[in-house]
Amino acid sequence: MRAGLPRDPAQWIALALSLAALLAGAWLLRRGRSPAAARPGPAPLRPGAAGLDPAPRSGAPRGVAVAAALGLAAALISAAYVAVYLRGGPRIIDATSYWLEARAMAAGHLAWPLGEPEASVLGRFLVRSDAAGDAARRGAAEVAVIFPPGYPALLALGFLAGAPLAIGPLLAAALTVATYDLAARFAEGAPASAGSGARIPLAPLLAALFSALCAALRYHTADTMSHGLAALCFTVALASARRALDEAPAAAAGAPRWWRDPAVRAAALAGVAAGWLAATRPPSALALAAALLVALRPERPPGTAAAGPRDGDAAPRPSPRLGRLAAALAIGAVPGLALLAAHQRAATGAFASSQSAYYAASDGPPGCFRYGFGEGVGCLFEHGDFVRHNLAEGYGFLAAAGTTLRRLKLHLVDALNAEPLALLVIAGAAIAFRRPRSRALALAPLLQIAAYAPFYFDGNYPGGGARFFADVLPVEHALAALACAAIAERAGSTAARGGLAGRLRALFPAPLFPAPFVPAALFAAALPLAGFAFRAGFDHAALRDREGGLPMFDPAVVARAGVARGLVFVDTDHGFNLGFDPAAGDVAVLRYRGDAIDRMAWEARGRPPAYRYGFAIPDGGGLASVSIAPLAFDAAPPREALIEGESLWPPRAQRGAWAAPEHAGGTCASGGRLLAVHAAASGEAVVRVGLPAPWLRGSRISPRVAVSGDGAGEVVLAVDGAPIHVWRVEPAASGAPGAPLTCVELPPCPIPEDAVGIELSIARANARQHGKLRRDARDEARAATPTAANAARIRVEAAAGSAPGGPGGPAPGGLFALDAVAVAGGNSVDR
Repeated sequence: MRAGLPRDPAQWIALALSLAALLAGAWLLRRGRSPAAARPGPAPLRPGAAGLDPAPRSGAPRGVAVAAALGLAAALISAAYVAVYLRGGPRIIDATSYWLEARAMAAGHLAWPLGEPEASVLGRFLVRSDAAGDAARRGAAEVAVIFPPGYPALLALGFLAGAPLAIGPLLAAALTVATYDLAARFAEGAPASAGSGARIPLAPLLAALFSALCAALRYHTADTMSHGLAALCFTVALASARRALDEAPAAAAGAPRWWRDPAVRAAALAGVAAGWLAATRPPSALALAAALLVALRPERPPGTAAAGPRDGDAAPRPSPRLGRLAAALAIGAVPGLALLAAHQRAATGAFASSQSAYYAASDGPPGCFRYGFGEGVGCLFEHGDFVRHNLAEGYGFLAAAGTTLRRLKLHLVDALNAEPLALLVIAGAAIAFRRPRSRALALAPLLQIAAYAPFYFDGNYPGGGARFFADVLPVEHALAALACAAIAERAGSTAARGGLAGRLRALFPAPLFPAPFVPAALFAAALPLAGFAFRAGFDHAALRDREGGLPMFDPAVVARAGVARGLVFVDTDHGFNLGFDPAAGDVAVLRYRGDAIDRMAWEARGRPPAYRYGFAIPDGGGLASVSIAPLAFDAAPPREALIEGESLWPPRAQRGAWAAPEHAGGTCASGGRLLAVHAAASGEAVVRVGLPAPWLRGSRISPRVAVSGDGAGEVVLAVDGAPIHVWRVEPAASGAPGAPLTCVELPPCPIPEDAVGIELSIARANARQHGKLRRDARDEARAATPTAANAARIRVEAAAGSAPGGPGGPAPGGLFALDAVAVAGGNSVDR
């Protein structure tokens, strides 16, 4: 936890504003010049509302105007956040993935065609699918971002308008107004006294104020993350459901047609928001569904509890209009659910989870990425350090409790910028839970916590906070506003009776609590401002300075370098996501692999001018240095080329195993990295990787493997789905755990001239198969002939260096990896 005196300008500005708000509030209390406003209290019932409070307050227009002004302030702060803390663009890998997905949707793609070489495009959070069935023969492979499409669909509108980063500030403004409406719908209103004029209810105003000053929401409505939209959908759905219930009795009296029924329209809007939330963050939609069940529960009119059932009924019958409202809500959810289904179909070729499909092919152990509990939960490539540290015994009750508590610990700062202020949210929840009307608000944060408990990764990071709980931040702001309004009400009544406030009155010549509306708002605003100055500001500064302190790709840098057309190769997943455009353009951004893949990509795109985008982070941290340098390729194709094994990640498929790029510096591994294959169980353990067929036809390829300890297996070459050659690899000579890494070049094998799809299946042998491999190798050695088909026994010779290790290194006991694939005599793009 970082806390202390302010350090950067934003924190000092927040502190100055906090002190100004405190002084202004104290001055207004002393002078008694605050505008007339309503003291919070029960609102009069609308005729026919049966104990509900749907009637608009007399100050509703003014309240909406104030909420709109606060929304504008929130939008401006979010826009400033983009410039000051994000430094001009998306920062974390998830945000850059949403950016790429939105750009693809703006070009009309839920999934876009994946050309050769595939390794120039595929990487983290991109899933490959064979949409047309046999992609090897039809060339129909496609690629999509794995995240749900709800938020990218909105962000795509920003791309179409030429201002994608404007979507966040617009969400910030809408979210502030929606938070005002949420608090107004669920909070008890205040009657206007004679001569008081139009009044603005205090609790909704404070809720909107907390929303505008919430640093976590300013981040989530600045960076291209989905939580800002998810929070808006959650808020609009709850508020609209409450409005539908409030309008239902009045509409029933007039019996309007369903399309003119305000209750039905409100329920349909709630359904649209709920469906879009499902298309944005499905677990949050589960929490919302449970909250809606609580909110839509029929309420008894006052005075009916003691009357008992009539006409022999065992219990009061629900309102017959609830069926109509539920139907409208369900119909409203259809567009969002249809978008989600369409995206999953495009990304996977079936109505399956795109995220599950991605992790099944790119991470391990098998089944590691799932919503639930048990052994094997937790992916060792994407979340390896976290899993090894927290899930050593699987994801059971204790592990789930630990993950949830870590989220809660970080979430305490999210709502009001400092942990102690979270007490206001808890107090507001206690108040709301005692009122049937607002009980859904009290339960919504608990339901959100429960919805994410079955997911193993905590997802926390500085600035973003406990982001899985960010979707209910507007609800928490409404709860904190209820607590503050109750404190103001109690302070006003205490002043009227004397007591502590009455004794404080003697310190001021003017009345202390004549109308505490504006002073209460000023004092409430001072709290999150001070929280940011002394606490939350440090987290957001850490976010600003992480990973080089800049977006990892900036088109302005490319333009300043005079690059008007050609290829720009980037080193990072972040930079690729920010720069790649599925629609053809004058400047194309691809992944830099540092091997033959780069030349193949250059040839495939017509040999244009090529450049490398450098993003170098200093060893000790600090601001990254960015450079653009020309990248030259020889006009004549080389006689021999090398494709690094790690360039072929993510694999096409995995079965009983998983592959991961791993560092092996100081060993025989080419480039100090390799693609390690890990067996998950005693059964079959196979990983399939694709090779760029257009450049390998008519060539000879020689896989290069790396083994250590008892690592062993076989490599199968398949052309157009049929295996044509098998290389078997024995364990290293020593076979002892911890033995030095050894590498070997397998005998070359020719590729047919008409090959369309080329794959390598890398099968790691388990302990039971080691003996069989040795016996097969001896038998094949005795019958060996000069032909390549019989060159199966591979003698592994020791190489200098030690086996890689550390958190990202191979598992103890042995390593079996694809180091590289040597290509001799391949085709150029001309041929």
